[in-house]
Amino acid sequence: MLAVRIGRSMLVTTGAILAVGALVTGCSSGSAGDSTQPTNASVEGNTEEGETVVVGFSGPAADHGWLGAINAAATAEAEQYGDIDFRVAEGTNDANLQISQVEQFINDGVDAIVLLPTDGAALTAVATKAMEAGIPVVNVDREFSSPAAARTTILGDNYGMGQSAGNYICEQMSDTPDAVVAEVAGIDSLPLTQDRSQGFADALESCGLDVDNRVAADFTVQGGEAATSQLLAAAPEIDALWNHDDDQGIGVLSAIDNAGRDEFIMVGGGGSANAMREIQSGESVLQATVIYPSTQAADGVRLARLIAQDKAMSDLVEVEVPKRIVLNAPVVTSENVEEYLPTAFES
Repeated sequence: MLAVRIGRSMLVTTGAILAVGALVTGCSSGSAGDSTQPTNASVEGNTEEGETVVVGFSGPAADHGWLGAINAAATAEAEQYGDIDFRVAEGTNDANLQISQVEQFINDGVDAIVLLPTDGAALTAVATKAMEAGIPVVNVDREFSSPAAARTTILGDNYGMGQSAGNYICEQMSDTPDAVVAEVAGIDSLPLTQDRSQGFADALESCGLDVDNRVAADFTVQGGEAATSQLLAAAPEIDALWNHDDDQGIGVLSAIDNAGRDEFIMVGGGGSANAMREIQSGESVLQATVIYPSTQAADGVRLARLIAQDKAMSDLVEVEVPKRIVLNAPVVTSENVEEYLPTAFES
């Protein structure tokens, strides 16, 4: 396992979950009637540098724009804190290697582990082992098969992505009740792809539409182009298309351009900077994309610090970090792209 120790500075930055605000100040052991002292659930208490905690992070190989952004954001977040000793295992898509990385963290006696598993089911046993050893695990993006394997789970909303894409298409096709809808999915064997497709189908059903033409790709540019070429050949007319992933969307757009097709609108998925610039241009079939936050591991790092230091989220009354957090899946269009582009990931 390759481990890296990174120094910290005491600066709190923005994140997807822990917005700055103090809904809780609570009582303290100070003078009678004084309710302004920092607590473990106040902004001041959270930001105050505490005892140094060792946080181990194991994530994926950065072979995809979104995955690279996940890793970079986690490291950048850890650098903001002078009381985090951050140890990063080498990114991998090998479940066995990742299991050995987590076992090393357990042997090293780290205070918390942030883990985006290459396969949630395959990493469940070793994550459970860490929890049984008294090391809280923050599970990111790909869920373990047992709730006992994680202290906290933070997820993007895959079903919500499909639902958001479907709702947007319903709105755009309100005057086209017989609209032909197409879908370019990711890897069909993955639960996340299945959830996205189900959310999409359910949203379309609510406005009387369904998916007329569907192909599956593999989250790569090449796969997106090949699958979309196949789709376009089989569907001479399309009114709206949803592509699950903005990285593979580069290939999807290439296939559309090569086929000379521009009669439909397209919605992307993920929220890449490339996709947002296409939307911003106003000259592309790509009219919108649905966010799947690349800040999940960064949020995981922040939560791991709070958990390890027995702190809580300052915007909640609850005095402990929640067990499960699901992030939102908003739609980005030309009307709000300026808001989301600064935090978008590069494909």
